[in-house]
Amino acid sequence: MTLNRQYSFALAVLFGLACTQSCSAQPPDRVATLAHAERLAELETVIPALLDSGAVTGLSMAIVNDSAIVWSRGFGVQNVETGEPVNDSSVFEAASLSKPVFAYAVLQLVDQGLIDLDTPIAEYYDYEDIAYDERHRRITPRMVLTHSTGFPNWRPREGRLTINFEPGSEFSYSGEGFGYLQRAVMHITGEPLQALMERLVFEPLGMPNSSYIWDDRFEANLALPHNSDGEATRKGKPGPGRGHAAATLHTTALDFARFLIAVTNGTALSDSMAAAMLTPQIEVDSGVTWGLGIGLQDNESGRGFWHWGDNSGYKAYTLTYPERGVGVIWFTNSQNGHSILEALLAETVGGDHPAVAWLDYESHDSPTRLVREAVWQAIEEQDVEAGIATYRDLKASYPPEAFHEYILNMLGYRLLRSERVSGAIEIFKLNVEEYPDAWNPYDSLGEAYMEAGELELAIENYEKSLELNPDNTNAVTMLERIRDQMGGGE
Repeated sequence: MTLNRQYSFALAVLFGLACTQSCSAQPPDRVATLAHAERLAELETVIPALLDSGAVTGLSMAIVNDSAIVWSRGFGVQNVETGEPVNDSSVFEAASLSKPVFAYAVLQLVDQGLIDLDTPIAEYYDYEDIAYDERHRRITPRMVLTHSTGFPNWRPREGRLTINFEPGSEFSYSGEGFGYLQRAVMHITGEPLQALMERLVFEPLGMPNSSYIWDDRFEANLALPHNSDGEATRKGKPGPGRGHAAATLHTTALDFARFLIAVTNGTALSDSMAAAMLTPQIEVDSGVTWGLGIGLQDNESGRGFWHWGDNSGYKAYTLTYPERGVGVIWFTNSQNGHSILEALLAETVGGDHPAVAWLDYESHDSPTRLVREAVWQAIEEQDVEAGIATYRDLKASYPPEAFHEYILNMLGYRLLRSERVSGAIEIFKLNVEEYPDAWNPYDSLGEAYMEAGELELAIENYEKSLELNPDNTNAVTMLERIRDQMGGGE
């Protein structure tokens, strides 16, 4: 059986069954039995198979039960080039799991009377980046921790920070808000972020392998990031003064498990503050709310606190049911890490997960992914022409829901990243043929023609993209750049 036939077989099984294991809700009592030895032993077999199915490079997981770490394991490798296996000491970027750890420190400062949740941050710290908008004077620490500041997640690379709605009026996830609060906290305490976190969190909780800035000790056990093609990529190493409360925590699954236990027990927080952290403050989606610095979800197993992390080449997830005393944390060093998110939850805590539905990541066994990977296999094993033939064969055989313009768009960019520009052009041309009324395929084809130096064709496709979507600012920018380039060459 060739690899292409394997993918075809997987698609046939997918559409032939009413439901696969990963889309079946496990019974709620799965939470109660999570710490049982036979359940944990199952993970030793299940997780490697999931890593293979999702093309996930490596994973480190820990499980807590009754205020103790009852199981931890590493799977896959830290670096595909060396084959060094993931272990309990492997250090990962925690990405946005940085936020609840920082929030936990902030709540301690609230208990100490150094900062008030509902006093405008502007009364503590003058933030030049947003001083031009008077609405910033209404933004409070509570709004930061509940993602209701009005800030975007991140400002444009060359643009200024903006407030997009009335502060406090709605939920909109924002790393910028945490950056603002971080500056205020550092000003109030007179401590750098790392020193503050060591004093309030890492040292008291016994988290020796955690840091918001790079530590050379991490080098020997670093899980390198890997892209969607499974290639190791460059690891950023934030130095002193570069740590960010929203995104730069480096840690291990064991260290983070100790944090989960502390939040569950309310360690170092007053009873009222510990309760407030895990009390809904703002509605996000059906079954999903936000506490103070951490997500909450309600399902048949009760209320759980959760968070996800999504940096380039690193994906992470955690979920704990405090009333049941059970929690799970995992880190991956793969851009594909979230493809097995739902499956890992099914194999650990089970149940329905409104937070996962809200996040809406593509699953490792989704129809679109299976089609995309089957086409990519044909391209890699033969050529782009074979990939296009495979796509047409699958399009004729399988339901429409297995296909979307982003399948070909992603494949085209895979080829561009590997400098196979002519192949990328052919894939993007197919996408334009398949979706002639969609603006993005033309935008991508314009980029490929620009890479190939075919500037007239690049202009033609960018103009078509802009015609279909007048709000496509990328097309405007690229057309200006191309015309400047052509004018400079005359």
